[in-house]
Amino acid sequence: MPRFLYTLLLYFILPLVPFKLWWRGIKQPAYRQHWRERFGFYNELPQKPVIWLHCVSVGETHAAVPLIKALQQAYPKHQILLSHTTPTGRAASEQLFADNVLRVYLPYDVPFAIRRFLNHFQPNIGLLMETELWFNLIAACKKSDVPLLLMNARLSEKSATGYAKLGQLARNGLSNLTAVGAQTLTDAKRLAALGANNITVTGNVKFDVKPPENSKEKGAQLRQLFNGASTKQLRPIFLAASTREGEEALILDAVRDLAVLTVIVPRHPQRFDEVANLLKQRKLSFARRSELTAPISVETKIVLGDSMGELYHYYAACDFTFIGGSLLNFGGQNLIEAAVMGKPILIGEHTFNFADAAANAIENNAAIRANSVEDLRAQIQLLLQDTSKREQMGKAAISYSQAATGATQKMLIIIAPYLSVKASLVDY
Repeated sequence: MPRFLYTLLLYFILPLVPFKLWWRGIKQPAYRQHWRERFGFYNELPQKPVIWLHCVSVGETHAAVPLIKALQQAYPKHQILLSHTTPTGRAASEQLFADNVLRVYLPYDVPFAIRRFLNHFQPNIGLLMETELWFNLIAACKKSDVPLLLMNARLSEKSATGYAKLGQLARNGLSNLTAVGAQTLTDAKRLAALGANNITVTGNVKFDVKPPENSKEKGAQLRQLFNGASTKQLRPIFLAASTREGEEALILDAVRDLAVLTVIVPRHPQRFDEVANLLKQRKLSFARRSELTAPISVETKIVLGDSMGELYHYYAACDFTFIGGSLLNFGGQNLIEAAVMGKPILIGEHTFNFADAAANAIENNAAIRANSVEDLRAQIQLLLQDTSKREQMGKAAISYSQAATGATQKMLIIIAPYLSVKASLVDY
């Protein structure tokens, strides 16, 4: 596909965008806010030279925290600009950084909107986190001499096949990136096969993310709420984290009649009510985290984790966890946070988004793979019965996560040459 045809298709779709934003705004009103930014219209002007990072949503924003903090320390006379695609990503950056960064929506990948974005902020450098390839954006940065780097890059076999079908469009886009920091050697090889150059394997920056300082304290508070009004017989707590569409029903099948309190935290906040309705349909006694002000009753079997920014607290509160997106064919969600918190990890068979991380966690005895609902149930029963195995897996998870740190420093080394000249201009 030539780029002009790609652009033509985007222009064809563009008139439908306001309707899409309006429709999504029914469930998430935040989609109707700051909508002009999606077309390249911005108000606030930066007062310093700009280092720009694009973090699509919540996961990328949290993953970028170590890098953002390192950049702020290394380049204090620069302004960090975070661009997002989703309201939840924007909300996450507000929660994490408050007014210490600028935040906007990245415009749609049409030339006029991209030009406005680049002309308005004039970034010294652009960093795309993970795998965000917008071909007009890449071309515009190259034309404007803005170094554009792909950091913490990952590319599953499925995604690589999809990009390969785009032919020269993908090849030109990847070859026009200034540099790439890939998570693994496998990712690097896939990116190189599609045309990327100047690739360095850095590891995964998510291993450098530090849990909030109060996570253990908050986890202990949650555990008190979850244990019920009577603490004479404490129930083990099983956390199903970042679950995706259809998985909650399967998890409920896996834990039926087991002596465990199950905490379900859906990946997307717009699905909280949907999961609540599922629990009502099944006539299960459950509590919503957002409504908890006192310990739950001992009859409560399920807690719906319908809160934002508390995933580390949930991990701290639980005895072991299942990482969602892997029981059905979604490719899996991030298991690194659970490992950092020292929790035994269960995963399903579909982990292509985190293939190396999942394989290494299993190899290091930090995780167990369950290939079916029945297998998941059996593994939950095993961990419920064997406290020593839970303890061993927890220690292995910490060792595994600590051994994989260091990606942030490798990324700073890649970034430095493209900022060194411009940094000297602002008198470092």
